Amino acid sequence: MGDNLLLAFALMLVLEGVVPFLAPQAWRETFRRLIAMSDGQIRFIGLTAMIAGLILLMIFK
Repeated sequence: MGDNLLLAFALMLVLEGVVPFLAPQAWRETFRRLIAMSDGQIRFIGLTAMIAGLILLMIFK
């Protein structure tokens, strides 16, 4: 299980790095918009991402 967790973490880092590498201006603009959001909006986005990730894990596992 430890190996799978490390592979998942490595894949996450690769995917997180794609947008700043390919479109740094769009990445910067996204962070400008995030700064303007309230804490509740950011928490909702985080919760939605976690739920989507859990659903995908259940589907593909």
